[in-house]
Amino acid sequence: MNPREDGAKRAVHATVVKVLTHRRDDRGMRLEEFTSRCVRAGEVHELVTTDQAGSPPGARVDRVGFLGFAEIQGAGVIDRGDEVWVDGRRAGTVLGFDSCHFPNHYNVLIAVDTLVTGPDLDLRPETPVSFRQITADVRADRPVGTRS
Repeated sequence: MNPREDGAKRAVHATVVKVLTHRRDDRGMRLEEFTSRCVRAGEVHELVTTDQAGSPPGARVDRVGFLGFAEIQGAGVIDRGDEVWVDGRRAGTVLGFDSCHFPNHYNVLIAVDTLVTGPDLDLRPETPVSFRQITADVRADRPVGTRS
């Protein structure tokens, strides 16, 4: 996130609707060049972990762990670098998006140190998930004398 371009935003809240249990070493997802995606209330997106955190946009992402599908509770923006929280615990950060199933859903790729799946995080239907902006004081970029 570049604080000169991005201001504060609200967290995006979601709820697990289906738990996934598998891993792949040959998935072939493609990391989209877009750094953010708008999401709408009621949409369902797939949550996928990867240990390929240094991957640049356009890179192939093969090593993945599937967490599950989550329903978005209210419209918002998910950005690369947002923290992902599952049931009050930090699970990783948003690496980016794969759109191989779009417009049905996005794969939200979550950077983690070690691949995890839904059962590894004790996910169940109705488990809360949130995407939170890493806090930055965007007011520091305002010229002196401007109003907050």
